[in-house]
Amino acid sequence: MTPHHLYERIVASMLDDLKAGRLRPGDRVPSEHALAQSFEVSRITSRRALEVLAQASVVERSQGRGTFVVHDLPDLERVGAGLGINPEPAGAVQAAPGVRSGLIGLVLPDFNDSYGLQLVYAIEESCTQAGLDLILKRTYGQRGNEERAIAGLVERGVDGLIVFPVHGEHYNPVLLKTVLNDFPLVLVDRYLKGIPAQAVVTDNHAAAAALTEHLIGLGHRDIAFVSPPVENTSALEERFAGWSSALSKHGLLPRAELILSTLISTLPTQFQPDKIAADQTLLEAFVRSTNATAFVCVEYNLALELVSTLQGLGRRIPEDVSVACFDVPHVPLTSPHGLPDLTHIHQNELEMGRTAVERILARLRGETAPTRTHVAFELVQGRSTSSPPI
Repeated sequence: MTPHHLYERIVASMLDDLKAGRLRPGDRVPSEHALAQSFEVSRITSRRALEVLAQASVVERSQGRGTFVVHDLPDLERVGAGLGINPEPAGAVQAAPGVRSGLIGLVLPDFNDSYGLQLVYAIEESCTQAGLDLILKRTYGQRGNEERAIAGLVERGVDGLIVFPVHGEHYNPVLLKTVLNDFPLVLVDRYLKGIPAQAVVTDNHAAAAALTEHLIGLGHRDIAFVSPPVENTSALEERFAGWSSALSKHGLLPRAELILSTLISTLPTQFQPDKIAADQTLLEAFVRSTNATAFVCVEYNLALELVSTLQGLGRRIPEDVSVACFDVPHVPLTSPHGLPDLTHIHQNELEMGRTAVERILARLRGETAPTRTHVAFELVQGRSTSSPPI
């Protein structure tokens, strides 16, 4: 049976060495560091292999001395069968050169065609190309679900984790512990401030600033910001800061009456009727109270709600008001009211996913990499923005 986890490759190899006499009772086995280098894996992986062998009474570990083969070896065939990782018999088909066997966990709130679907595609494809299997867990935006998913995947023996963290006032303690234990982990879409975890993200500050600059270039001066609560979510905090800095750069004030940041129908609960109804009430009151001629929405589904609200109030897009957002689906959705082609920031989910897997592979090889990697974005001009009415 082919070893499924990366650490199982080490265990299988050492069992094979013992059966062939290359390792004998009392011999000192290679260190965690030496095994990590030899098998191109992380120290976490090599340590796990030695722990598994120690639990099976094949080796014994001595603090300060190293790890040694026990003098009274158990039945190695039975050990291998019990672990489910017996080495391949002679003549078995081997993996193609450069392809490894391993298991990666992907944890994310949810995904749909406006954002997340292409990210999942890219991660799955890149894992397959690298010979890695993938387990996907959705958290539905709940921190408790995220804690259980991460803990369960680590306990199950995944070799690395890719995590799209949930919104939250407080960081997930299980996630923090996993990072601090130096477990191979890469964050996507957002990072954790002050936490030394590798993250692959869009430069959301620059993206929101570019969207706002586009509207300013069209002549808009009263540009509103529409969002869920921004606090403690790096992507949203950066988008708010980008909107604010672009306005300030042109001598425009980011006034409180231009900010609506209490919406709740965000991924993964965007299709819940009660949340949509609550947001539409907030949006209608906001649109009636503001003199904004343009709106920056941080998410596509919120832009849809805003467009519906504006049209319900008789506002034409873009003749009366402009709307710009993040993340439009590859095939734009339409509505009975004739949804306009939205000007938006296109995040490169495919590149984000591929880079995340590259970073995980680098971690498994014991390599270091930048804490944060920015993936390029593109401003796509649609038909939802134009100069403000005279």
